[in-house]
Amino acid sequence: MRAGVPHIVPLVFVLVGGTVYSCVDHKPKTTTALRRLRNITETGRASLLVDHYDDDWSALWWVRVDGHAEVLDPGTKESESAIDALAAKYPQYVDHRPHGQVIAVRDVEWSSWSAAA
Repeated sequence: MRAGVPHIVPLVFVLVGGTVYSCVDHKPKTTTALRRLRNITETGRASLLVDHYDDDWSALWWVRVDGHAEVLDPGTKESESAIDALAAKYPQYVDHRPHGQVIAVRDVEWSSWSAAA
């Protein structure tokens, strides 16, 4: 991958207070040296995009979150609390609790668009 090119990956997330959390879970990855984690470590920034598509284009919308990001090591109080919150939102994590690193995105700036607006 070329430097300076955005790296986009689908993920699951949870919002706790003003912080967005995601984690490295048990699903298969092509490598353990994940570019998303390296990018966050190098830049300290992340952007997340949530969108809704509908055949009725008047129902389209998106929300983007830009913020300061960090990678939390497994087993810390904050990473365990984040995984608890993720498991409360995603039942799959109850039986397959993630044990990997957690991404925290803080001091977020929100932007959005809606076709209905």
